[in-house]
Amino acid sequence: MLICPTCNFENPNGNKFCQNCGASLTEKECQQCGVFLPLDAVECHTCDATCAEVWLAIATKEGEPEVVKLDNKEQKEEKVDLEDIEQNNKDNNSNTSNTSNTSNTSQETPNFEAGSYLDSQGRYKMLESLPTFFENTVKAQACVKVLDCQPYQLSPIDAMLANSQEHPTNTLVGEDKIPSLAKTYIALQPYCNLGIPLIHDAWQMGNMQVILVEDRSDWFYLLELWQDEATTSLQIIHYFYQMTQLWDVLEPFNCRQSLLDLNNLRVDEDQSLALQRLYPDIRKYSQDSSSEDNTVKALGKVWNALFRESQRTQFGLLLELLGNLESGKIATSEQLRSRLQFISTELEDESNQNEDNFFDSLQDNSTDNLIVASKTQTSNPTVLQLDEFEQSPTKIDDMPTVVLPMQLASLENAGLTDVGKQRDRNEDYFGIETKVNKVELPKSKVARARGLYILCDGMGGHAGGEVASELAVNTLRQYFQENWKSDGLPSEEIIREGVFQANKAIHDINQQDDRSGVGRMGTTLVVVLIQDTRVAVAHVGDSRLYRVTRKGGLEQITVDHEVGQREISRGVEPSIAYSRPDAYQLTQALGPRDNNFIAPEVQFLEINEDTLFVLTSDGLSDNDLLEKHWQTNLLNLISSEANLEKGVRNLIDLANKYNGHDNITAVLMRLKVRPNLE
Repeated sequence: MLICPTCNFENPNGNKFCQNCGASLTEKECQQCGVFLPLDAVECHTCDATCAEVWLAIATKEGEPEVVKLDNKEQKEEKVDLEDIEQNNKDNNSNTSNTSNTSNTSQETPNFEAGSYLDSQGRYKMLESLPTFFENTVKAQACVKVLDCQPYQLSPIDAMLANSQEHPTNTLVGEDKIPSLAKTYIALQPYCNLGIPLIHDAWQMGNMQVILVEDRSDWFYLLELWQDEATTSLQIIHYFYQMTQLWDVLEPFNCRQSLLDLNNLRVDEDQSLALQRLYPDIRKYSQDSSSEDNTVKALGKVWNALFRESQRTQFGLLLELLGNLESGKIATSEQLRSRLQFISTELEDESNQNEDNFFDSLQDNSTDNLIVASKTQTSNPTVLQLDEFEQSPTKIDDMPTVVLPMQLASLENAGLTDVGKQRDRNEDYFGIETKVNKVELPKSKVARARGLYILCDGMGGHAGGEVASELAVNTLRQYFQENWKSDGLPSEEIIREGVFQANKAIHDINQQDDRSGVGRMGTTLVVVLIQDTRVAVAHVGDSRLYRVTRKGGLEQITVDHEVGQREISRGVEPSIAYSRPDAYQLTQALGPRDNNFIAPEVQFLEINEDTLFVLTSDGLSDNDLLEKHWQTNLLNLISSEANLEKGVRNLIDLANKYNGHDNITAVLMRLKVRPNLE
């Protein structure tokens, strides 16, 4: 099936345009300049930006098929049978793949030159040639970068993983056709946040297996970070800790060798440890391998190599640790993590007194970081960096079946509001309030973060819309300062009561001023409360909350309170519901009526992967603007390297370009998470 890049709709393979939104399925859009390009384009012909979906292909030859010695006549018949088997394998791959066959599958010998296709279906074009030795050797393994020429096509592996997520108890459809080397990658996908490479596709061609994984060849080596003088001793201990966690994760799959090659150790955009690929632990089964190769003593050798290659000086506590590893006094990963925990605490006590004083003053004086913005002012992003992982005191068992809980790694936000091109005043208003508790790195304490995000859109055409939106934000901010004091999120009842108080504050002014009809001021509302990895959402009206993740794409979390949606909930077809002249009229808003006439919707969410939340007024969300442009304007903002303040400005510019008829407000919240193995 073809997954639409604009709306994620699943289309039949032969479609040239999305059945849902009409987007092209035969071209891709350059994210820099917006020009449409062929699907196999590597660079944009207009702005020279890289626009290819490149994967790292790991090709493995397992040797020639065994042939039983027969007489001359039988040998000829057997040769024919082997050719039939090889052709059947190709046919099976063609049937199980979701791609169309555009290459010459009749050639007997695969072409391993750059520009040719590595698969028989003509989907993955080689950007570089495989080494000569690979073609001339019976058993060999090599890596090459390939371009996905059909990026909208769902790969068989992706389909299997999606099916397993929807039906966890079911056996993977087509599991018997998965190459053996790919099964380890698939089993370890729940641990991708620990640095395990993502798998994209895999297939078997005769005696050759091919696995496509995320290309991390341009990521920094861990050794390069080791050589950076800015890398502290505490960070080094943190990387050691991550390696002990991966050691336990990889052990059931016999892949611990992946940690013992310095060239395989990389760091991601958040400077967390990552593996470029998985290596089977062949020494585990080697007769001449020493037993210490399969113990944590092997980690000590890698750590010594990191210091030796970087020419960095080891410090006293670490020297003692490495000595205990070498002598066998530390023999298990649990003991090793415990010792690393002790060292991190000692380093904190010795060198971070100034940091402690800073956090103490931050907690006492500036943990309430309130940013309330209106008109054309922008709020600066606030960033909270927490430790990546917590202590894991016990060994991890039954790895493939564990669902890892998450902990917050960072929280960033930015907001902006603009009057638009046609209005003479801005009736939108938003508020951001964050709280930070004391942080002790790397794993001695659990850090906490709290955020309150409010967006209101004063009712257009009603007198005092800007007053209503500002009053609602300030009322809710004060309410939650007084009623959100526990470590967890407020209950649904407490959140609803806050919305009712905001409604009452506006309604009381309407009553006092004897406002009636269109003269009654009002506002929409979306409020988001974040406590670590848990989120609560409440809304009234048609302002929206969206969620963007790499796995799920763009999701609209709230449902507009308007006549059209009300009719749909009653069973009316959407086309009929929105053909009404009053389809976009609000059914709920704060202020015009008393609390008996509003029913705020409250829902709770759990963050299980890096997430971008987007609060919007209808000046940005109208005409499905985000649904059409989320891949170019939102997806990249999940990355820590992306500037949220610049991102929110781009959203305002986008809305003014395509909408512009109303005030425009956007608030972005980026949550980065990491597994908590405790």
